[in-house]
Amino acid sequence: MELFFTIGAILCGIAVVVGVIAAIIRTYPDDFAIIAMGIVELYLVAYGIAAAVHLANGETIRGEIWEFWGYLLTALFVPAIAFWWAIADKSRASNIIMAAASATVFVMLFRMNQIWYGIGFGQ
Repeated sequence: MELFFTIGAILCGIAVVVGVIAAIIRTYPDDFAIIAMGIVELYLVAYGIAAAVHLANGETIRGEIWEFWGYLLTALFVPAIAFWWAIADKSRASNIIMAAASATVFVMLFRMNQIWYGIGFGQ
């Protein structure tokens, strides 16, 4: 799962940069920022499927399994909400919201990685 975290971190980082650049140069939601947000969402779906496959093949989560899946399910909502925000609100703020959503997903991925390997808070 370490490779999945690395890929996710890179995708989230790119989405943050695209969102910030879009906010600087545009007064409305940028197509590239919206596409980057969609890619982050698709990545999270793939991450969830990969996690389920790993668990089905006998790998174990060293942290709390409910916490891992809670983070993943919550992370799936963040890009979706940011996407709908960008569709509904045609302002510069939409690009900032999408950048912030990508940064939030990165933090959640980081925590999911800690839970998977049993590192961090109280473990």
